[in-house]
Amino acid sequence: MSLREVPPPLTRRGIPLERDLRVLALGSFANRFGAGAVMTTSALYFTRQVGFSAAEVALALSVAAIVGIVVQVPAGHLGDSRGPRRVLTICMTGAALTSALPVLARTPWQLALLLGLLALFERSAGSVQQGVIAQLATGGRGVLFKAYLRAVTNTAIGLGSVFGGAALVIDESWAYVSVFVLNALFTGFAAWNSTRLPDLPAYVRVEGEPRLAVLRDWPYVVVVAVTGLFSLHFFVMELGLALYISERTSAPPVMVAVLLVVNTACVALFQVRLSRRADSVEAGARALVRGAVWIAAGFAIVALADRGDATFAVVVLVIGSLVHVVGEMIGSGGQWGLQMGLAPHERQGQYQGFAGLGFSVIAVVGPPVVTLLCVEMGETGWLVLAALMLAIALVSVPVSRWALASRERYGVLTHSG
Repeated sequence: MSLREVPPPLTRRGIPLERDLRVLALGSFANRFGAGAVMTTSALYFTRQVGFSAAEVALALSVAAIVGIVVQVPAGHLGDSRGPRRVLTICMTGAALTSALPVLARTPWQLALLLGLLALFERSAGSVQQGVIAQLATGGRGVLFKAYLRAVTNTAIGLGSVFGGAALVIDESWAYVSVFVLNALFTGFAAWNSTRLPDLPAYVRVEGEPRLAVLRDWPYVVVVAVTGLFSLHFFVMELGLALYISERTSAPPVMVAVLLVVNTACVALFQVRLSRRADSVEAGARALVRGAVWIAAGFAIVALADRGDATFAVVVLVIGSLVHVVGEMIGSGGQWGLQMGLAPHERQGQYQGFAGLGFSVIAVVGPPVVTLLCVEMGETGWLVLAALMLAIALVSVPVSRWALASRERYGVLTHSG
């Protein structure tokens, strides 16, 4: 049996064996712990303490999301051309310096401006870091690196949410502000921590080569569209499920929190294990198929939750969510295998920044679509979503084969697919 089929262990007792992954994990934990605390408290702070309406906060968040979409590819390209680790440190430092500034907003336009400024640095850092991971995790290890880091970030967000929950219990302005300050401090630590990564070389563009070559790589664009549609399931389970539980089932509202904890725990425990077979383009496509089938089955089960009493609804929701999270973990590995395996090693920042656009665009258009299907249409809507997942499964394999066969034609000679 080859080493490719049985990769060496990634961790020992949960601690990464490779120094680079340990550094990345520590920075990710610090960064997402603070983010988890802010995610739990920010909406209530701006509405209850500052006095903004929910619509004003939503508009400011939308502005930040649009900024994030605009900067991802240019930031990834900047990382490739100026040195990924160096640019990552600069972006993380900017994020640390702007993390606490939104608490100063006293008008909606100030909030939009400050959240947009923060998004500029945060999303740039995220885009560049994806390129750093892809360059450091050579030899098909990128999927396992991302799997481990996803488990770490989920754990960090969960623990950060507990800290944010303490601020909600206190319900005083100083407690909310302290959460933003904490996030700034933890982000600052993550910025310092990034200086411990290897100083990766900058990519020297060949004369005549387009600056943003990824925009001309049509097979990669199509793959990103497929993986972006696949990402819709995240918003289904985060937003659609919560609204579905509260408005169409007899289950108690606390089930929203219970299912979130179950999802987070499963990802923390099993993400790496369920991502091991997605370390190439073809393996990633097969993993995306398996993940889509599991997710479709989970949606079909959840669709039944409005047919019975509270006990029936709780049982169905738990079973459906467990089936879904299996597909989520398998499919995430498939996404990473496709997105990294088709990209040139020396331009991973640019390509991974573009890959992130699939998720970012869905983050803008997904919520109203999910609300319509999961809440307004109920069971029928859940079955439509299940059919969409199966459609993705049908097209992902031929699309990935087409993209892999086209690499030389598009000047991508250092891909790991």
